Amino acid sequence: MFYVIGLGLADERDITVKGLETVRRCKRVYLEAYTSILLVEKTKLEDYYGCPVIVADREMVESESDTILENAGEVDVAFLVVGDPFGATTHSDLVLRARELGIPVQIIHNASIMNAAGACGVQLYNFGQTVSIVFFTDTWRPDSFYARIQENRSIGLHTLCLLDIKVKEQTMENLARGRKIYEPPRYMTINQCIEQLLEVEAKRGEKIYTADTLAVGIARVGAGDEQVIKAGTLGQLQHEDFGPPLHSLVLLGSRLHFLEFDMLRQYSVGLEKLNEVIARDYEH
Repeated sequence: MFYVIGLGLADERDITVKGLETVRRCKRVYLEAYTSILLVEKTKLEDYYGCPVIVADREMVESESDTILENAGEVDVAFLVVGDPFGATTHSDLVLRARELGIPVQIIHNASIMNAAGACGVQLYNFGQTVSIVFFTDTWRPDSFYARIQENRSIGLHTLCLLDIKVKEQTMENLARGRKIYEPPRYMTINQCIEQLLEVEAKRGEKIYTADTLAVGIARVGAGDEQVIKAGTLGQLQHEDFGPPLHSLVLLGSRLHFLEFDMLRQYSVGLEKLNEVIARDYEH
């Protein structure tokens, strides 16, 4: 059997009981390590699971999937994914490859940022399309996310922004020369995300959102006392400290219940400003 197992959000203990029992009987265990990260080292997983864990980077998953799937029809193989197995389309592709080879597949689900974002106090029912915000470069400043945010906000829905991570990335020069030299990992912060969002808004000028738009910054969701949630305007949150990765941002739409306003006040970085924006922009 080929198992795709969600690990949850934070550390080695977030795996489900079913997932842990499965991992412990597998012959090989891979950890997908580029669409997201846990907040602990691989050795913590190995100690807790009681078995070796092989790190599967982007190159292995996308170009060497045969290595992962080798003899998975005869022995149990686990592929571990931070969050939920289907939080990234790459994992659907791996499942399809397995089934094409006649390998039975079982999925073991877990919590992901897609549902844990509800910790910020707004209802999951009122989230629209999720968008990814990637690091800008000097020559590449994509703004395709803007249209999706516009669609969400046009019908009052919130937008979950997933922030870029760069793990085991190569410079263009090293890539062109075939040198296996990798850049240090980088994780986008909420501050960088907001800077890029406001840059795109300034360029587009359609006022889909502004520095006065309400948002919630969430960091290390599910990590207990290390979790951070802060609500305020984009302008306010841009200057807040959210600590280490991983970070996400929720842009609020207009569909908010009075209980949601009460929750946002609990996380406010400036209650007077929050109440001012609520009174100005939201109906009661």
